[in-house]
Amino acid sequence: MTRLRVQQTRSSIGRYRNQRETLRSLGLKRIGDVVVKEDRPEIRGMIATIPHLIAVEEVD
Repeated sequence: MTRLRVQQTRSSIGRYRNQRETLRSLGLKRIGDVVVKEDRPEIRGMIATIPHLIAVEEVD
């Protein structure tokens, strides 16, 4: 299964609460943090909520 490398690129300060909570749910706490997640519909939905705060790339 494909994995996704998600990196936080922008701050959550001043963002809506649901966006801050989505970052935390993904395991991102600060700018530059990186997590690797399985490519599942739930994760894709979280990514779609905050595309302006993160960078995503596929990892094999």
